[in-house]
Amino acid sequence: MIIGIVKETFPGELRAAIVPSAVTRFIKKGFNVLFEPGLGSTLNLADAEYITAGATTASRKDIISKANILLRVRKPSIEEIRQMASGSVHISLLDPFNEKDIVTAMAERGISGISLEMIPRTTLAQKMDTLSSQANLAGYAAVILAAERINKLLPMMMTPAGTISPARVFVIGAGVAGLQAIATAKRLGARVDAFDTRPVVKEQVQSLGAKFVEVDLGETGQTKDGYAKALTPEQLEKQRAVMAKVCAASNIVITTALIFGKKAPVIITRAMIAAMKPGSVIIDMAIESGGNVEGAVLNEEPLINGVRVIGFGNLPSRVCVNASDMFSANLVNFIEHSWNKEKNAFILDPDNELIKGCLITHQGKVLK
Repeated sequence: MIIGIVKETFPGELRAAIVPSAVTRFIKKGFNVLFEPGLGSTLNLADAEYITAGATTASRKDIISKANILLRVRKPSIEEIRQMASGSVHISLLDPFNEKDIVTAMAERGISGISLEMIPRTTLAQKMDTLSSQANLAGYAAVILAAERINKLLPMMMTPAGTISPARVFVIGAGVAGLQAIATAKRLGARVDAFDTRPVVKEQVQSLGAKFVEVDLGETGQTKDGYAKALTPEQLEKQRAVMAKVCAASNIVITTALIFGKKAPVIITRAMIAAMKPGSVIIDMAIESGGNVEGAVLNEEPLINGVRVIGFGNLPSRVCVNASDMFSANLVNFIEHSWNKEKNAFILDPDNELIKGCLITHQGKVLK
């Protein structure tokens, strides 16, 4: 059985789906591994390192057409789907809610499409959860980006000229990305406030040394997969009223609010931005899903009333070496999850609960 890995072609994508250490584990299972030359070039990994691990170079076209299992970070093009072998397996971040044409093309071609975003958030699946592994790194990258753009220090400093007060950081959303942003900002010495619609995360926020901002929203909660539920318009207004005060006192605001499979909610309005101090920075981590900040633009950083609103996408690529290591480990764990020891083979079982959650197309049908 052939595992194929191709280079990423999405603009600005610096990650690689597989690193050499993963190749070694595939070879031990009996797979043949084909990779596109230059696969690890953005990570300063030479082709020779993949070859030493047991992989073989091949053209992109040959990899796509010959692979029984095709691995990548991003989704394929329609043209590439047409080149894939019927019955093959494609594993990547597919964005199935927004890519209906790709999903349909996979089904028509008879490809089993695995969407890594859809892996259930269970204890068993943690080691395969690419959303969490990449969001963790994105939270770190967001704080470092903000620290580069802000016009003051983050930590408190005692100097002969006087005491420099710490910067104030407000993190909105305490999921994986938000908690890492909180932890990173605290390590850099900032004073951190945080808010989440799920009261259950209050203890986690406080354990990292941040202050949890209380807002009485009435009935909220989270989905069975651990995501925040969408708020009503009335709840959003009440939330914004409290957050506006915290934003006005903050030097850095980081928003991470996402509703799985839907457009991100707008939680920072232009009026709230206008009340912030000039020179402040907002990082909109939800920009690729529509954005949490009014006026944010994908891959731009406009000044709005003197506040820099940064909407850079693909933050994990800013730490692409670690992001690729983690993504690669997630993929290896996923492949090994479907490894049948008795038959010594990779078998995709649609009835397996984990597979059922992320299998989008199979045997000519769209399953989700």
